[in-house]
Amino acid sequence: MPKPEKHLFVCTQQRPEGHPRGSCQAKGGAAIAEEFWFHLQGRNLLGKIALTTTSCFGPCGLGPNVLVYPEGVLYSGVTREDVQVIVEEHLVGNEVVTRLQAPNDIW
Repeated sequence: MPKPEKHLFVCTQQRPEGHPRGSCQAKGGAAIAEEFWFHLQGRNLLGKIALTTTSCFGPCGLGPNVLVYPEGVLYSGVTREDVQVIVEEHLVGNEVVTRLQAPNDIW
């Protein structure tokens, strides 16, 4: 498999209900990852773009969080509807979706 052009990390960290930090999984992290798989497969981008589910990036209260490398862009509060926008604008179009970017003081 060739080296991917971009690597997408989707937080699916699970914490117990009521945990003070919350978790991306409780806010739909797994559904976000599935939505990315759906869009990447549909556009035949798997291999060109790698997708990995992972645990905590830190800003749990802002999740679900999605990290894109090599740019190092962290998206927070991502919804299923945002996934297609990230795929189209950032992963394919190479334009950061600024409205979804984590605040500078966080990342």
